[in-house]
Amino acid sequence: MREPLVLTGSSLTIDDVIAVARHGRPVRPASDALARVGASRRVVDDAIARGETIYGVNTGFGKLAHVRIDSARLAELQVNLIRSHASGVGEPLPTEVVRAMMLLRANVLLRGASGVRPELPTLLTDLLNAGVHPRVPEQGSVGASGDLAPLSHLALAVIGEGEVAAPGGGWQPAREALTALGLAPLTLAPKEGLAFVNGTQAQTGIGALLLHDAWTIWHTAHTAAAMSLEAVRGTPAPFDARIHDARPHPAQRRSAALLRALLEGSQIRESHRKGDLRVQDAYSLRCTPQVLGAVGEAFGFAEQLVAVELNASTDNPLVFDDDVLSGGNFHGQPVALALDVLALALATLAGLAERRLERVVNPDLSSGLPPFLANDPGLESGFMTAQITAAALAAECRVLATPASVQSIPTEGNQEDFVPMGMTAGWKARRILANTARIVAIELLAAAQGLEFLKPLRPGRGVANARDAIRAQGLAPLAGDRSMAGEIETCAALALEGRFVPPSGEAG
Repeated sequence: MREPLVLTGSSLTIDDVIAVARHGRPVRPASDALARVGASRRVVDDAIARGETIYGVNTGFGKLAHVRIDSARLAELQVNLIRSHASGVGEPLPTEVVRAMMLLRANVLLRGASGVRPELPTLLTDLLNAGVHPRVPEQGSVGASGDLAPLSHLALAVIGEGEVAAPGGGWQPAREALTALGLAPLTLAPKEGLAFVNGTQAQTGIGALLLHDAWTIWHTAHTAAAMSLEAVRGTPAPFDARIHDARPHPAQRRSAALLRALLEGSQIRESHRKGDLRVQDAYSLRCTPQVLGAVGEAFGFAEQLVAVELNASTDNPLVFDDDVLSGGNFHGQPVALALDVLALALATLAGLAERRLERVVNPDLSSGLPPFLANDPGLESGFMTAQITAAALAAECRVLATPASVQSIPTEGNQEDFVPMGMTAGWKARRILANTARIVAIELLAAAQGLEFLKPLRPGRGVANARDAIRAQGLAPLAGDRSMAGEIETCAALALEGRFVPPSGEAG
């Protein structure tokens, strides 16, 4: 049994999200965090007892905040909020995203600024550990007041309504699943419904998962770039550390170091060191550190924002000592911007990979490789259409890279008059990531095929290791034309798993 991750409300990391959302690590609330939660709840109860007017506790919501709710109906108010806001549509979010949402929502409630009872984050962690995953539609959030629709669908399961994933596939009523586990649905106290659905945990969970995968693809893109450079017999001279020390962007220097390490010990390089009439390689080869370095800096910016948001109180109002204060921490602009920057950077990585791929397969650019890497060009088409697939995916990435975070449409009677569209940004970034993984996979397969024609010359040690890893996964060289759809998907999945990431020792 793995050691549970202890949730404190302030120490969650992206790696923790991956461990819980993808690998099922159990979680438990820290005892001192539960004590803080109880203390914040007493502040809310005391304010209600004094007859204070508190937004969302004894008032309506949004434009209806001026409507005072009778004290006898405060519990009904919270349930109505959940039911009415559970209006999402579209395909269900993947299980890993739902688990990330659950984890983040429990963690944020444990900060002790939300005014809920300890039972709420405790039940969330119980459901997470039991593998109870509510059905959460993908569409319907504008990202402020938080991810209202996705979190409301999550909250339905907490109160014994809505659907959860059934063990054998499909969906079952949430109440049945809770009963089978001996868990009782929660009867919401005043403010608890609002505390649950005001937050950015859907878009932030997506961001955490994407960032992990984006860095994996960033490292893998260096493997593909080095392999393509070897296949077209390019020069590693532009990766000299002195060049990158003269323009000392950290990720650019790191990128050049990765490429140097991957190419070290290359017989292919030595075979054309003298007598090669080429003076410089094309930008897609020569400027890889500059481009991938900028992509890495963008990832770092997005990661910084998401890392803060993992441990941020994002509901409204918030409880501080003896005060209950209304504000706007539910606004998802930081995360929406992070997701848009991530999408833009991934589209850049994808475009660069596609251009390198073109140089490997195009007989006018590949420095002597067979046209489209076919064994019998003309009779066979080789990688011709695989490059077309990559071009189609790159074009789609460019379309999807248009920012969502500037696409505000006012809602709730113009009360919510500037919203960030963070879930739209997340949806786009998820699709761009999948496209990018496939483009990098096609480049890996094509470059590995190109190396076949340069045997018996050996590529750099890091490149040779990557080529051998590709072959070890059953991705064989082309001996003739065949459908490549399945192996592209397989290679993309392996790339996202990190199978072709250079070992840490090759980081320079």
